Amino acid sequence: MSTFEHIIVESKGAVGIIKLNRPKLLNALSFGVFREIAAAVDDLEADDAIGCIVVTGSEKAFAAGADIKQMADKTYMQAYSEDFITRGWERVAQCRKPVIAAVAGFALGGGCEIAMMCDIVIAADNARFGQPEINLGTMPGAGGTQRLPRFIGKAKAMDLCLTGRMMDAAEAERLGLVSRVVPADKLQAEAVAVAERIAELSTPIAMMVKESVNRAFETTLAEGVRFERRLFHSTFATEDQKEGMAAFIAKRKPAFRNR
Repeated sequence: MSTFEHIIVESKGAVGIIKLNRPKLLNALSFGVFREIAAAVDDLEADDAIGCIVVTGSEKAFAAGADIKQMADKTYMQAYSEDFITRGWERVAQCRKPVIAAVAGFALGGGCEIAMMCDIVIAADNARFGQPEINLGTMPGAGGTQRLPRFIGKAKAMDLCLTGRMMDAAEAERLGLVSRVVPADKLQAEAVAVAERIAELSTPIAMMVKESVNRAFETTLAEGVRFERRLFHSTFATEDQKEGMAAFIAKRKPAFRNR
């Protein structure tokens, strides 16, 4: 496993945990942070012992946005020529294994965007979400105007992106951004428990499920159902499908081997 400056990476059984660790800056997302997150995802995705990944922050902030000091003086040509916030920033979304965001405190700007890159968002009851970039004379640039409408609809996404207001965990859950809300002191335990549940199942099948659900947002219903059906057919080529159905018939717990 790589050594990191801005994040802490550990494993708990088959669960890999990436914790943002810039507490004095409320886990502001610098270039270095995203390079390290990308490297950590690379490591965990390549580790056959890991079945699910949790991304989390501190009690005060999951991530309170991008590090403004690193971008304030950029010119248009600098941002364009270096393809600013592209390299590494989408690595979480590109991970084939399931990823859970465990969000407490502020998830604003890039913090909200990285949470939306995850597959399941579990929020503490003190969580706050928002895209406040307009307050800085700019706009979301890491998927905020694209993923947010897909989660909560056009009207609410316009509301958040145009006013810069924050929404609490209850509103985020009601709108579909958040999977579940738990007391702040139970957040980490809940996120790890969900990840452990996913990790004890068949990893290749979980990857297929993730791929199929994500396809629903990128194609028509007819094409999406066809894609789903082909993946469903392919599960019958796996040992885990044979084991899962045999275990069900025998009324025992399946012993998946991830193949």
